[in-house]
Amino acid sequence: EAVTLAVLMYPLLRGLALQLHSALTGSYIPGTSSVAFISCLNEQIAKDIARAIMDKKLAAQVNILPKSSALYFWKGELEESTEILLIVKTRTSKIGELSNYVRSIHPFEIPEIISLPIDQGNPLYLKWIEENVPRD
Repeated sequence: EAVTLAVLMYPLLRGLALQLHSALTGSYIPGTSSVAFISCLNEQIAKDIARAIMDKKLAAQVNILPKSSALYFWKGELEESTEILLIVKTRTSKIGELSNYVRSIHPFEIPEIISLPIDQGNPLYLKWIEENVPRD
């Protein structure tokens, strides 16, 4: 019974230990920040969505990458199009809110919104992300 409780408590205790260590040392907790990728139909839509994300303070930075070709299946048919990609740097805790907001303003029926947690990087940059995206 004690072993089961210890196993169940491990993620919580590990998370608390990492937060305490981070607070004491100023080090980054892996996964605290994330990068989200959002595809857009054209540059104007990409700029409008990027600006809306920044206005809502859902990201510290949004990069707008130029046109790329995309192949995908849509309603059983192979499609080919040109897309603009947004790369969004934000807190992991904001991904749900970011995704909901983008879906509410994006013209695609099913917009691509995917994210990956940031495991490591420049500590000063990762701290900058945290400083520029308000906590929940």
